[in-house]
Amino acid sequence: METANHTTVTEFIILGLTGNPKLCVIFFEIFLGVYTVTVVGNISIIILIRSSPQLPMPMYLSLSHLAFVAIGYSTSVTPIMLMSFRERTAIPVTGCIAQLGSDVTFGTTECFLLATIAYHHYGSICSRLLYSTHMSPVVCFFLLEASYLGGCINASSFTGCLMNLSFRGPNKTNHFFCDLFPLLKLSCGHVSIAEISPAISSASVLISTLLTIIVSYSYILHSILKMHFTEGRKKAFSTCISHHTAVTLFHGTVLFVYVMPKSSYSADQVKVASVIYIVVVPMLNPLICSLRNKEVKEAKKLMARAYWFS
Repeated sequence: METANHTTVTEFIILGLTGNPKLCVIFFEIFLGVYTVTVVGNISIIILIRSSPQLPMPMYLSLSHLAFVAIGYSTSVTPIMLMSFRERTAIPVTGCIAQLGSDVTFGTTECFLLATIAYHHYGSICSRLLYSTHMSPVVCFFLLEASYLGGCINASSFTGCLMNLSFRGPNKTNHFFCDLFPLLKLSCGHVSIAEISPAISSASVLISTLLTIIVSYSYILHSILKMHFTEGRKKAFSTCISHHTAVTLFHGTVLFVYVMPKSSYSADQVKVASVIYIVVVPMLNPLICSLRNKEVKEAKKLMARAYWFS
C-alpha cells in the first residue's frame, strides 16, 4: 500500500502571485481591471478592423488576429490568477496540461504574428509599389495559418513532456498558473529531457522570429534615412517605435523565462516576468500596434460619425 507521500497526484494547488491577504485584495482589483481592458480593447480593435473597408486588408487582418490571440493568451491564465487571489485554487492535472498548452499556443502564435507584422511594415515602407502584389490575400492567409500551426507545434513539445512525467509527491506549485518549469520541480524521476526539449523549441521560435524582425527593421531604417519628406519619416518612425516596443516587452520577458539558465533568477522574478508577457502585454500590444496608427484613428472617426448620424 502506497504511503501518503507517494500517492499519485490528481490535482495541483496554485499558490498564486502572493500569499499576503492585503496584497491579494489590491492585486485582484488591479488585474481584474487589466483583464477587462484587454478583452474590451481587443474586441473593439477586431470589430473596427473587420468593419472598416478603408483599412488595407493584409496588414490589418494580421493586427486583428494579434488582438484575438491577445484575448486568448490572457484568458488562458488571468482568470485562474484572479481566483488564486480570493481562495485556494486547485486544478486537475489534465486541466493544468490544457492550460499550459493553450498558453504556449497563443504565446508562440503571437511571436509569429509580430514577425509577420514586421514583414508587412517592411513591404509597405520599402516596397510600397509592389506591396499589394507580393502580399496577396493567399500569402497573407498562408502566413496566418503558419503562425497558428507553429503555435500548436511548439505547444506540443511542452504538453508532451508534461504528459510523460509522473507526479507522486508535493502538489503545490509556486506560480499563478500551470507553467512547465515549476511543475517539473514536482515531478518524479529525471527531468533533463523535459527541460531541454521545450527550451530548444522556444529558443528556435524566438530566434527565428527575432531575426525576421531585426532584418525587416534594418531595411526599414535604411529606407527611412533615405526619405526626403519629414512627414514620411515621422510616420514611419512612429510605426516602427510602436511595434519595437511591443516586440521588446514580449520577446524580452519570454527569453528571460524560457531560455536563460534557471539558476540565474528566483521564482519571484519569474512571476514578475510572467505577469508582464502574459497579463500586461496582451493589453498593451495591439493598443500600441493599432491605436497609434493614423489609418486606424481615421477609421475610428468615420465609424463614430456613421454611428451618430445613423
